[in-house]
Amino acid sequence: MLLPPQWLVRRAVRAAFTVATGALAVAAVDSAQIATAQGRVEADYSASVAGIPIGHGSWIIDVAPDQYTAAGNGATTGILKFISGVKGVGATHGMISNGQLLPTSYASTIDYGHIIDDVRIALAGGNVRSYSVAPPLLPHPDRIPVRDEDRRGVVDPMTSTLAPVPGNGDLISPQACERKVAVFDGRLRYELSSAFKRIERVKADKGYEGPAVVCAVYFNPISGYVPDRAIIKYLIAERDAEVWLVPISGTRLLVPFRFSLPTPIGNGLVQATRFISVALPAVDTTAAKVQ
Repeated sequence: MLLPPQWLVRRAVRAAFTVATGALAVAAVDSAQIATAQGRVEADYSASVAGIPIGHGSWIIDVAPDQYTAAGNGATTGILKFISGVKGVGATHGMISNGQLLPTSYASTIDYGHIIDDVRIALAGGNVRSYSVAPPLLPHPDRIPVRDEDRRGVVDPMTSTLAPVPGNGDLISPQACERKVAVFDGRLRYELSSAFKRIERVKADKGYEGPAVVCAVYFNPISGYVPDRAIIKYLIAERDAEVWLVPISGTRLLVPFRFSLPTPIGNGLVQATRFISVALPAVDTTAAKVQ
């Protein structure tokens, strides 16, 4: 039996976990739209490589007038669970201020069985205040160091999955893909950019059925990485990764419904099997102040 290389096992788990808890872009939010809207998403995702199930994850997102919270979990399944039983949890919280999503805290824990990967990041105004990672990166003479400026003007990996669409036009539009996001995950500083490809119709086994905007996704490492690493070279050169975005009801935010990434042993795919999105009653802040 041909088994995936260890680096692909680790990244497959992160796909089931991170894409279920996030992997895409943040842009400017239309404050007038987001401030009066509230929405909630509960979703389940499955992950596969070359059609073989490798993982699953769940995701809950709450958007309020002035803050947001996202929490998720993921684990290997099928043959990968037998080879390498891995599970993870993560969460982010942030404020909505002046039309922008500003994360204040991020935490993720992935249990590989023989080692636990733990990341904690505290942020304020788009800048990292403090962070901790365990285990730390091993010293390497060719690693590009993370500078202080690399930890400014960034978001965490989960916040980067919330893709705002400014204005008051259609949410499912080419404009939704026109964005670039700076991400710091505790070890690596990188940028994700996207470009419009097409509009498709999607249907979950339970929940959402409707249009999705399909964006090409491009990865650009900035610091914290070793340039000669094969996985880094592969991700930089990759031009066929796609994310399919759908809306959170009651907001102007889009989130991933489907994510695909070609791998050396077949196409990697994370897709929603259940996607329940509801708009919550808006809070009338004016009335509250009068009272």
